[in-house]
Amino acid sequence: MKTISDFNFSNKKALIRVDFNVPLDENFKVTDANRIEAAKPTIDAILADGGSVILMSHLGRPKGKEDKYSLKHIVATTSEILGVDVLFAADCKGEIAQTASQNLKPGQVLLLENLRFYPEEESGDLAFAKELTLLGNIYVNDAFGTAHRAHASTTIIAQFFPDHKCFGLLLAKEIESLNRVLKNSEKPVTAILGGSKVSSKITVIENILDKVDHMIIGGGMTFTFIKALGGKIGNSICEDDKMDLALEILHQAKLKNVHIHIPVDVVAANAFSNDADTQVVDVREIPDGWQGLDAGPKSLDSFKKIIMESKTILWNGPLGVFELEKFAHGTITLGEYIAESTKNGCFSLVGGGDSVAAVKQFGLENKMSYVSTGGGAMLEMLEGKVLPGIAAILD
Repeated sequence: MKTISDFNFSNKKALIRVDFNVPLDENFKVTDANRIEAAKPTIDAILADGGSVILMSHLGRPKGKEDKYSLKHIVATTSEILGVDVLFAADCKGEIAQTASQNLKPGQVLLLENLRFYPEEESGDLAFAKELTLLGNIYVNDAFGTAHRAHASTTIIAQFFPDHKCFGLLLAKEIESLNRVLKNSEKPVTAILGGSKVSSKITVIENILDKVDHMIIGGGMTFTFIKALGGKIGNSICEDDKMDLALEILHQAKLKNVHIHIPVDVVAANAFSNDADTQVVDVREIPDGWQGLDAGPKSLDSFKKIIMESKTILWNGPLGVFELEKFAHGTITLGEYIAESTKNGCFSLVGGGDSVAAVKQFGLENKMSYVSTGGGAMLEMLEGKVLPGIAAILD
């Protein structure tokens, strides 16, 4: 796996695909700079090696050239994070981009305009990709968040750099962390899968059953399993058409000697609201008109034992509706258990939008071994898919 460490960037122009698709407020100020900060080690290393850097990214889903999606809005924040004055090219190809690239000196950073201002980016257009290659000598993919897309700048472009393409430090770390769970894990391995729907996680469950010793199922998915097993779930969320599938998962797990753990009690509410009345009930006996919105204390106690004995943990999805303070306790407590297990030497990987949001919100991010930057990309890797952006570098 070639990374930037395998190249000398002295007097070279590194063309880096980054994922700077960051949220902006109504005044076009960056509200969460995590993705820019995540790319900093790669950029710093290339600059320190005597190279210059040309950054390519998309922002949002523009329909043509829309000012609100211009990457000019993030120049100030990027400059601040990198500690250098970032130059900006008002186009990502053609004369403007080429002139800016040609004038770039070692130690300088150039940010190109939004790639998705051109539909050719998302369609994976060969000519568009080739035009981007005119801007740099070495192609670096450091955008895990878009590695599952066969776009011009993430995948197609790599073929024009047969001997001069590599992974950035961020993308290399993502691959390494996922492989540590999927291929080189220390046992016992525990996967914690939460979220509302079995259907969105089914391929992940099927792919990782062979690789784990324990699987904790939480969140809204719980109730599809409980109803399939004959329990009463009140008004809790349920995918009735996936109940047979839930039973098949339990059957397959038994055959593979994987221990599946489902909450035994839940915090039930009479409304989906912070102001609702709540009670802790047996997960199989939720009263009519009530819905399970968080894992209960007995469930958390049983999960703690498993987590503390684990050597590898994958966490994808919350245990409850953590966005509502009244139902965040299960997810926070689970995060604290994983943090404690990590401190004791366990390798913990957190991925998927909601889990990542939860660890950040509750100050647990730095207590995990690795927090993934790519939601969809990580899910596809967990499903066993080969991501085109990664395959293009390995090819």
